[in-house]
Amino acid sequence: MFMRLLPKMIATALLACGVWWYVSGMPIHHPPGVLVAKEPVQKNIAGQPLIKIGEWQITEVAEYELHGRVLGKKRYHSGPSADLVPIDLAVGWGKMSDEAVLKDLDISMTNRFFFYEWQNEPPIPQDEIKVSASNNHVIAANDDVQKAIRSLRCGQIVTMKGYLVNAFGPDGGTWNSSLRRDDTGNGACELFYVESVRAVNSLAEENAAAPNEVPRQLTSSAR
Repeated sequence: MFMRLLPKMIATALLACGVWWYVSGMPIHHPPGVLVAKEPVQKNIAGQPLIKIGEWQITEVAEYELHGRVLGKKRYHSGPSADLVPIDLAVGWGKMSDEAVLKDLDISMTNRFFFYEWQNEPPIPQDEIKVSASNNHVIAANDDVQKAIRSLRCGQIVTMKGYLVNAFGPDGGTWNSSLRRDDTGNGACELFYVESVRAVNSLAEENAAAPNEVPRQLTSSAR
């Protein structure tokens, strides 16, 4: 009897796994309203060697805490840059965490850039879009952080803490982090060494977890 039922059991298990994989990767939608009001917090510091990853020397240039809504995630699989930074993460705060704004934007990520497009007129002024979202080249400090970053879904509210860094490659090349939120184009992305990450699916979860959080004390830096 068991052997006759085994193919059906396997098929059911595979279907369940497929459904879970599909649902777990779906974007999370929210009611209209700003999910994250506060801007990233940054404290610039004198460049100090932080860690060596493979043949890359990583130097810290700012303490950094980023709290916002996940707008996009992009995996990279080949090349020296992918060995150091396998995942880019686009994150928005302020009005770029508001469903009413994001529904009118087409967001995409490719070639290490984060793009936003609209039809006719932007839902908010373009200058406000520019200073309310960032593309982050994420360097995970350990396997647990890497696993958490890989599992992030668009729409989740994420908090990441660590350092903005510069990276010096084996061929003499450099990969520097932006230290501003108001720049765009080449060099405007944050190279973010992430030591801790926490993600929730809703404001209710966010508010429930907040009393148990012990925030890292940082001082906002001038831009």
